Amino acid sequence: MKFVIEIGRGSLASNSGLVLAGKILSGLDLDAQVNGIAIPGCVSEPKITNADVIRAYVGLLVLGRTAYEDIEIYREHGFFRRALGIRRVASSETLRQRLDVLAGRVDEALKAVNEGILKKATLTPVRTERGAYLPLDVDVSPMDNSKTKKEGVGRTYKGMDGYAPIFAYVGAEGHMANCALRPGTQHCQKGTPEFLRETLALVEGLKTEPAILTRMDAGNDAAENVRLCRAGGRSRYVIKRNLRRENVEDWLGVAQIYGVKNEPRPGKTVYVGACTRFMDNGQGVLESWRVVFEVTVRTILAKGERLLLPEIDVDTYWTDLEEYPETVIELYHAHGTSEQFHSELKSDMDVERLPSGKFATNATVLRAAMVAFNVLRRIGQGVLAVAGDVAERLQVQRLRLRTVLQDIMYVACQYVRSGHRHVVKLAKDSRWVGAIQMLHARL
Repeated sequence: MKFVIEIGRGSLASNSGLVLAGKILSGLDLDAQVNGIAIPGCVSEPKITNADVIRAYVGLLVLGRTAYEDIEIYREHGFFRRALGIRRVASSETLRQRLDVLAGRVDEALKAVNEGILKKATLTPVRTERGAYLPLDVDVSPMDNSKTKKEGVGRTYKGMDGYAPIFAYVGAEGHMANCALRPGTQHCQKGTPEFLRETLALVEGLKTEPAILTRMDAGNDAAENVRLCRAGGRSRYVIKRNLRRENVEDWLGVAQIYGVKNEPRPGKTVYVGACTRFMDNGQGVLESWRVVFEVTVRTILAKGERLLLPEIDVDTYWTDLEEYPETVIELYHAHGTSEQFHSELKSDMDVERLPSGKFATNATVLRAAMVAFNVLRRIGQGVLAVAGDVAERLQVQRLRLRTVLQDIMYVACQYVRSGHRHVVKLAKDSRWVGAIQMLHARL
């Protein structure tokens, strides 16, 4: 079949989802948050405002782009500017220079903007037989920036050169509550109490009904973290313990006394239960801390090989939940979902190799990426909420950000400006077109 290619007079865009991102950002008072920040050596009222710079870069991030040079694609594109509420789109050089200047100065404003998104988001709790909890997953996830000379890049615990940022996700859908960029060589526990204190205060400020359930892995097994979680009125916790020099045979003895025995197959015995450890609170007073354990003894491997000596695996968890031990262990295993959230940020949004050589600028870029991450998450969950038939057919509780980018953000449209009306025309054969229209009306 032969086609005739012609150049039309209309304005076409391949990213109609920007109208949804722009609608979300428009209700967050971004101008008041960042335009008051003084820029050293610059006029008091520059032609390209701080808000224009932040909106433009967040606009790139919600399209899965991080490079400053990508802004040149949209500089003369009226739809990009109009959808995001930008007066003037900065050049790549101006974008780079302004973000360097704003680095560190705009971080608190980005936190406030992100908090505004979380307050309007639907945060789903996890439910058990005895109650409901709002999960707060805190974890470190290294970013590979190898073969670069960026400030702060170092050898991470995963054996690659990069950064070691810490993240906190709230709700079963995985909204990012907080993040902080860290040098690659920094230990995962260093600075975590301050980060945890700030994050708990933020999530408690959202005034959600269920109790907050903080989940952390063994790298953050520290008394200070446990005490921070115990101090919060609505905060609960499940933190995997680091056995350090504890003897597994001793734990087997404890399990045989306090645990419930189960034999899922010949040669494998599992003990699950709970016990109490008494810890000094730092003032000479002993506190009782609950420990849930799972001890597995194997004498025969799954393929039938018999072992000369039994193989003992021990997993223990600090917790203040009054749930059954099996339930506590299941709640902790669900913490592994946060690895998918890391992947969505680093792979789907392409926010792994940060664009600047300066550590402070990259820290600000990560804050902006947090805002973009939650904008995309809200779009995905909003579309699922209004498109009940499609959601039921897909049988999903959460849209991965890659799906949001491909199926919603990059839906093609025709942009028509007629008088004072700005119209975005979508093709009727798109799967999500009805949901996009309904979500835009709701926002």
